[in-house]
Amino acid sequence: MNWRYAHTALALCTLAFTATMVARLVISPLVPRITETFQVSNTTVGLALSGMWLAYALAQFPSGVLGDRYGERAVILTAVGSTMLASLLIAVSPSIVAFMLFTVVLGAGAGLHYSVATTFLTRQFDDIGSAIGVHVAGGPLAGLAAPPAAALVGSQYGWRIGIGLGAIVALPVFVLFAWRIRPTEPRRPDQPMGERFAVGPLVELLSRPPILYTTALATLGAFTWQATASFLPTFLEVGGGLSTALSALLFSVYFLVHGGTQPLTGSLSDRIGRDAAVTLTMATGVAGYGLLVVSTRNGTGLAPVVLGVLLVGLAMSWGAPLQSRFMDLLSDAERGAGFGLVRTVYMVFGASGSVVVGAVSDLAGWAVAFGLLATVMGVGLAALLANRALGSRY
Repeated sequence: MNWRYAHTALALCTLAFTATMVARLVISPLVPRITETFQVSNTTVGLALSGMWLAYALAQFPSGVLGDRYGERAVILTAVGSTMLASLLIAVSPSIVAFMLFTVVLGAGAGLHYSVATTFLTRQFDDIGSAIGVHVAGGPLAGLAAPPAAALVGSQYGWRIGIGLGAIVALPVFVLFAWRIRPTEPRRPDQPMGERFAVGPLVELLSRPPILYTTALATLGAFTWQATASFLPTFLEVGGGLSTALSALLFSVYFLVHGGTQPLTGSLSDRIGRDAAVTLTMATGVAGYGLLVVSTRNGTGLAPVVLGVLLVGLAMSWGAPLQSRFMDLLSDAERGAGFGLVRTVYMVFGASGSVVVGAVSDLAGWAVAFGLLATVMGVGLAALLANRALGSRY
């Protein structure tokens, strides 16, 4: 492959996404220590994490508008810089209220990146499924290193230092991106911002049946992803009786599979169709979460747990084919703000995954909480099969 600027853009956008994800994922393996420090429940920390993901979701649409107005490079640099600052603020939080506030700030800052970067990359490549798959893999790559690093640092030096890892990763990425990515011309520099937020055109876009259907599928996936990213280590440790170190290691394995399969499912969707690739991920999710619940509840040994984690990692690669499906449905002029809009919608609803699963775990236990995730994946699978039976109407 002849290296060209498009590949530099893809590599650095992926690193930027990795940096914003590291800052969010270092929190998950430290949840037991955070609840102990502030003397709060899983529900409270789950609420903070849901607030972070909600802020992340709400930033998607404005980020697309800002990218059209000021250029993608400026928005992505703002995202990485604000991620670094918010990580430092969380690390020095004096109370649970401050922790929750700064966690929301982290979500809002990090949320400026993804929609803008994805739109930027679709103009660099023809095979958008493959490009999106590589870009979205930046999140799972963060999950490969961040959880065990945070768990190790947190056990040795405290959870505050563990969360500070997010700032340490973001700084060099900010410098590299500013150095190697050329300034980008705004797509709509003179259009009044108020016009971009007019309700009528937004409702029209979201109400298109194929967009509405794809948004519903993405909402189910986002709900499950958020809950998994927030509580998989705690589920394995508290619900499955595994050690903290082993739980963090399996969390990394989950993200290794998740990251490695994103480009594959994206490329597969270019070849066999978006819906076929998404169906594969949803079916795998039903099997993976179901196996985790059964194996941890019945004490069947480590091997079934590992297999369940592998299947869940593949299941959560639904993002590449589904996001490519959105891009297929949007015109070039709509992709900036339009993709940000649908991302905001499905992630706002999906952000409830953290608090819902946290609350269910407090009320009914971890087996029931993760059984709920298997059910959610089952609903998505049923919707895909029904659409196929109806001749792919949507």
